[in-house]
Amino acid sequence: MGIIIKPLVTEKMTAITEKLNRFGFIVRPEANKLEIKKEIEALYNVTVVDVNTARYSGKNKSRYTRSGIIKGRTNAFKKAIVTLKEGDTIDFYSNI
Repeated sequence: MGIIIKPLVTEKMTAITEKLNRFGFIVRPEANKLEIKKEIEALYNVTVVDVNTARYSGKNKSRYTRSGIIKGRTNAFKKAIVTLKEGDTIDFYSNI
């Protein structure tokens, strides 16, 4: 286990969830679609119909401050968008 890092809760992902019953997760880069499907079904007790994945590379960022330019880099990550069976849903806010 430990393939799923965290659920992806953004404004865009929430709109997709309400319209198409799809949920987003940040997953480990070496995870494949079958492993992602198995873990989500085990964690949330739902039926996964489809898994789409995308890899994002880290981007260079810089900002100007009083003490000069600060340069850094954002993290690279892999995103999985999971389509659930009609009628199934995941409530991310139930344990708050």
